Amino acid sequence: MRLLVVEDDRLLNNTLCYNLSAAGYTVDAAMTKSEAVSLCEAQDYDLIVLDVNLPDGNGFDFCAEIKERRPDTAVIFLTANDMESDQLKGFELGADDYVTKPFPISVFRKKVSALLARIQKQTGGDCYTDGTLSINFSELTAALAGEPVIFTPMEYRLLKVLVRNPQTVLTRQVLLEKLWDADENFVDEHALTVAVSRIRGKIEAGSLQYIKTVYGMGYMWVGGIKK
Repeated sequence: MRLLVVEDDRLLNNTLCYNLSAAGYTVDAAMTKSEAVSLCEAQDYDLIVLDVNLPDGNGFDFCAEIKERRPDTAVIFLTANDMESDQLKGFELGADDYVTKPFPISVFRKKVSALLARIQKQTGGDCYTDGTLSINFSELTAALAGEPVIFTPMEYRLLKVLVRNPQTVLTRQVLLEKLWDADENFVDEHALTVAVSRIRGKIEAGSLQYIKTVYGMGYMWVGGIKK
């Protein structure tokens, strides 16, 4: 999933981007409202982490603009002001959460994870997108940077298992059992290794990594982090 952090405090911006990237998300950063507007015109985001007070505007206005253009974009407000009126205003504009500074990064990451998991559940989990890679599991179509990617039915099933369990180590045995259940045919370890290799060859030719090998255990979906 693709996230945008809009925060004019450079240290906090860098800290949030680092931690969210480490959690496997694709993250862009903006220090001003104008930078955020430019990024949103070129790219859709699943979640925007948005500071209320920006050097060239305020987050409430930006949230209203985003929600008008793309209502399903989630928004978490960041603010040093814990006034109830501001929190109510944020929620009225469609914000999903409101975090008062300072806050523990570990708690913030949990909030983001829970929110994005809820969004995926609400959409049925039939689609995956991080801004670069898009997969529609219902229609069995996929694209990487706008170019079509062809997967076999088994590769789609494997991808679906992986993307539904992000940042989770799935052992080879677990994957084999899930693929067997889905196909009602036996899938051996060699077939699994080949499928993972082929998927990587199709989506990891550039600078992004989607599948991490956890040696001695299995594989983990890391969602398009830089190699």
